[in-house]
Amino acid sequence: MKSTLKLIRRFVKILLVSLVGLFVLNILLFIFVFSRSAANGGGWEATQQLAGELTRTQSGDYTLSERGQEILQQRKAWAILVENGTGDVIWHSANLPEGIPLHYSAADIAYYTRGYIADYPTTTAACGEDLIFMGHPKDMYWKHMRPTFDYGLIANMPKIVLLFLAANVLAVFFIYFAATSGILKSIKPIVAGIEDLPEGKEVYIREKGLLSDLAAAINRGSETLMRQERELKKKESARANWITGVSHDIRTPLSMVMGYAGQLEESSRLSQEDRKKASIIRQQSLKIKNLINDLNLASKLEYQMQPLHPRPMNLVAALRQCAVDFINADLDGRYPLEWKTDGDLTACIIQGDEDLFRRAVSNLLNNVQSHNPEGCGISVGVRAEGKEFCVFVEDDGVGISEKQLEALSHTPHYMMSDSGTEEPRHGLGLLIVKQIAEAHGGSVTFGHSASGGFSARLRFPRSDKKKTQ
Repeated sequence: MKSTLKLIRRFVKILLVSLVGLFVLNILLFIFVFSRSAANGGGWEATQQLAGELTRTQSGDYTLSERGQEILQQRKAWAILVENGTGDVIWHSANLPEGIPLHYSAADIAYYTRGYIADYPTTTAACGEDLIFMGHPKDMYWKHMRPTFDYGLIANMPKIVLLFLAANVLAVFFIYFAATSGILKSIKPIVAGIEDLPEGKEVYIREKGLLSDLAAAINRGSETLMRQERELKKKESARANWITGVSHDIRTPLSMVMGYAGQLEESSRLSQEDRKKASIIRQQSLKIKNLINDLNLASKLEYQMQPLHPRPMNLVAALRQCAVDFINADLDGRYPLEWKTDGDLTACIIQGDEDLFRRAVSNLLNNVQSHNPEGCGISVGVRAEGKEFCVFVEDDGVGISEKQLEALSHTPHYMMSDSGTEEPRHGLGLLIVKQIAEAHGGSVTFGHSASGGFSARLRFPRSDKKKTQ
């Protein structure tokens, strides 16, 4: 619903901005049009200028100067001079049209002063005691015959303009909401449906209104997603059941193989070569057993079937115990281990399952051994980094290629194949490390160590609870 309100606010903002923009645009157009009209509206001033250019000679005749003639030519106008008292035309321009009267009564002068002479709009000016008329082209001016307005109307004009403006704005809003109310009603369920899709909820929107096609498309999309989710759950259930069944069926015969291989390995009746072969069988069987255990653990972690027992745990103590166990198991001393933890950092408390944490560290150390059979140096330790604790395991061995690192960092599932075949991918132990870190609300990053070997960093959020004794 927040998205719907945001959409409505956006529409209202667009409407308001449009109204303001249209208002400003109309004001500018109004000023532009009337400024041009004002520039063409100097008929009265031109008549006054013409009166100043008309002079009377000693013989009693009138002469128009060249400037006056230019005024008439520029405006395509004609002019007459009406004598005071008699009303006779005592002078007129050479281009006087036919049908223009040459005598005017007082009533005619009052009428023509504010109107037209033979459909020619006229303007007047005093020329001494006489009156000069200038007749303009018929399509040049439109004159009010009775330009008289109520004073109250003029005085209240600002209020009237604001009233008209408010009425227009309200009318626009009413038309807008009346026109869009149907769209908004159709948008609300569609927005709600789209918000429910990522949450895995089944969505159905009534297919009616202006957006019925979009509602139908969302319904089809929801049906497709729900069908795919059901099929995916079936596949995941079948895979989990297959892993559990295979693990259970293979455990008994594998134990028998390991047991008999151990007896043959210790039998004095066999030759040294046969006992060596029996030892290899036992060791390889142990690898198969560990692989099955890893596969079971990875499956349980993925489907959140592995029971976690989170409690306050000291990372420093747990990691130190893992390091001690590894050193004790390294009888040949091919993997010297260096402890790199600040001496002041004695307690790094998180909420976690210590057994799973030790399993993750053991997987990392075993991974070092698997990829460096000739031996290498190992560094382990804990660091405090902001609101997190970082556990790192690094070696100076053969390291990892960029291609392998990319595949390890971005493969979404432990059953995915590196080569696109149906065979399961390698590096299952490292992916279990990643799953254990994520189960504790943390993360893991793999990369290159400073010496060119392999590096793994596990980050866990700090716990505010103190470790229980």
